[in-house]
Amino acid sequence: MRDKAEVEGRDLLLIDTGDRVEGNGLYDASSPKGRYDFEIFKEQQIDVICTGNHELYKESSANFEYNTTIPHFKDNYLASNLDIYDSTKDSFVPMAPRLRKFTTKNGVRILAMGFLFDFVGNANNSLVQPVEKTIEEKWYQDAIRDRNVDLFLVIGHVPVRSPEFDAIFKSIRQEQWDTPIQFFGGHTHIRDYKKYDAKSVALESGRFMETIGFQSIDGISTGGRVKPEATLKFSRKYIDNNLYSFQRHSGTNTSTFHTEHGRNVSAAIRRARQSLDLDQKFGCAPQDLWMFRAEYPGKDNIYTWLEEEVLPDIVADQDRADKPRLAIVNTGGIRFDIFKGPFTKDSTYIVSPFDSGFRVINDVPYDKAKKIIDVLNKAGEILQTNDLDHTFLAPPEMHFARRETMSARFSLRSSEQAYLGTDGPSLHPGYTTKDDGGSDGDDTVHSKIPFYSTPNCIQASINPSNSTKEPDVIDVVYIEFIEPWVLLALRFLGLEFDPDDTNAYMDGASLTNLLANWVKENWDGNC
Repeated sequence: MRDKAEVEGRDLLLIDTGDRVEGNGLYDASSPKGRYDFEIFKEQQIDVICTGNHELYKESSANFEYNTTIPHFKDNYLASNLDIYDSTKDSFVPMAPRLRKFTTKNGVRILAMGFLFDFVGNANNSLVQPVEKTIEEKWYQDAIRDRNVDLFLVIGHVPVRSPEFDAIFKSIRQEQWDTPIQFFGGHTHIRDYKKYDAKSVALESGRFMETIGFQSIDGISTGGRVKPEATLKFSRKYIDNNLYSFQRHSGTNTSTFHTEHGRNVSAAIRRARQSLDLDQKFGCAPQDLWMFRAEYPGKDNIYTWLEEEVLPDIVADQDRADKPRLAIVNTGGIRFDIFKGPFTKDSTYIVSPFDSGFRVINDVPYDKAKKIIDVLNKAGEILQTNDLDHTFLAPPEMHFARRETMSARFSLRSSEQAYLGTDGPSLHPGYTTKDDGGSDGDDTVHSKIPFYSTPNCIQASINPSNSTKEPDVIDVVYIEFIEPWVLLALRFLGLEFDPDDTNAYMDGASLTNLLANWVKENWDGNC
């Protein structure tokens, strides 16, 4: 594609907006995590790249980003509002350059910046400065006053419809009312496109590399060497990530598409998968289990399956196995559907990649404990503090793929989409997107499916005695990640607990490992 663009006298830039860690066996199954993943990832030439929130949850992944990823991509990696602790300097320093100014082969002068949304769940070795404060800093104010700029390029692991991007847009427009601004966003797991004004747009390209977002700008100034067009033309396409799409857009076919470099990378991926034994089969899923496609509760819903079949089997600490307990898991801890057929080691990490263990609060009064799940699912504003954001409990799609309150099943509106379904013989199922540009953004036309709501958390009630009488007290067991919200919910219910009142449960075993073991024991391996 770069060669094709060069022949046509165009510039092609590749943008990465973060969240490159967690969610597949190639990263999660190695020790240390990312051992193979980075060696493959660095083979790609990326022009502008930034950090996502998943790179910052743990000190180890943040340090890996700072010590390994950033040195490889050098000035192409931008961190406009992010610092990290540098042990060699015993101080916090910018994680990467705040901005980059460069000129393309065709003379377009670009000033680029890379942001992270106002994230508060990062590990202690990183600092995320709110965007509103960052744009007051001298380096930023100097940058937006630079008149020798043809395009402001703002990338970020930031929703395209967010206070952060709104603040950046307004601050640039206060100084330069007509210089084009191109935003590239992330984090919300949806295809989305926002028009800020006639010379400024924002593109977000979905989730999990299912989509290649393509944004073109025609009529842009090139440093005075070419007279700017009176009107810029912005165009976007959401390209399905598959060989057919790549061959069609590159003008190649099955025999001409592959390059020696590409074949070498594919071989490296195969070797890594073999080394990690990612195709090891744990069992065979007897049916499809869906996050959003099937209504909750329901027999085809993955969360109902967890509540009714999995959690009652796996949540049991040998020291308190005889105690009644509530097991609470946030729905955001499940990242993907399960498909009928082989469930492999790789499937485990795709469905449940996070290694948070379980915690427990022993002997909580039952009349209060039974209300925790309702608080977690229905009291959004109560669970919102300066340090907590309740939207992290559920999958991002649930909070960002909608613009208003919805019922259990809702019709998809502006900048929302359905995917992974079947709806007619003539079209393949997939994304059907409507955004500020209309309904023509999807590069491939798909059939549309319903999209169902899910709660923030699910709960299994486990009573070893099988008694129908309500207990006086009960153990409250939960995934460690949601502990701050659980404690806040209990406080709302009139019970004061702090982290010191909680204990590790099942020796800190993660849902990922427990799920893998459950599949091995309960799903037949012949498929």
